[in-house]
Amino acid sequence: MTRRRSALGAVSRTPPLSALRLVSREALAFARQATLLHRDVTASYPRLAVPGEDVVVLLHGLFATAGVLRPMREAIESRAGAHTASFSYAPGPGVASVAESLAELVDRLPARVRVHLVGHSMGGVVARWFVQELGGDERVVQTLSLGSPFGGTHRARLMPTAAGRDITPNSVVLQRLAERGDCGVPHLSVAGQVDRVVPRERASLQHGECVVIDDCGHNGLLYHEAVTSLVVERLLAARARVTR
Repeated sequence: MTRRRSALGAVSRTPPLSALRLVSREALAFARQATLLHRDVTASYPRLAVPGEDVVVLLHGLFATAGVLRPMREAIESRAGAHTASFSYAPGPGVASVAESLAELVDRLPARVRVHLVGHSMGGVVARWFVQELGGDERVVQTLSLGSPFGGTHRARLMPTAAGRDITPNSVVLQRLAERGDCGVPHLSVAGQVDRVVPRERASLQHGECVVIDDCGHNGLLYHEAVTSLVVERLLAARARVTR
């Protein structure tokens, strides 16, 4: 079940048995990531996309690779008939640096395609930095974030890197995004109800809609059917608006 809210409320209490299931689900998601890390480490571009078609660029989070997004990528291609693209980045560089890599990838996409940016964790922050601070690209239709720390994550304080500094609460990067969040490119924030890495109250961009996925943690957002269905739904909805 998902819940759509314009403002996030208090976190509900979880019964012990439900809590155990949630821990197990998150552990399985983490293990699944481990089996996919070796995949898609190099940049991938759609070969057959033509003007008017959709290209979804998927951005992973810290300490991962584009491979962890492969199940969602395959679902997007099969269920929405869209093309996909991705690249992997090291865990050290900050948001601006990774956004520059994203800009290079987008520049190489075919002319006049519709571009959708979907980012997990820091990947969602990178997507918004690209459209807001780097000027984006007129082909970008929308951005979607999955458990992205727009309000920062306290765990980032343990990472002495540019990336860690950028996603620490009240960082210069996050304050800048909050100030200029409404840049004309619509955004959807997807938050996990029980995300322990990026609590749901910190996973929402101030400008845009937020959807909370019940019984879902940080890594689970990558593989939860409700999340995948939501991404496909938003892609198809954007396409329908163009073809009307």
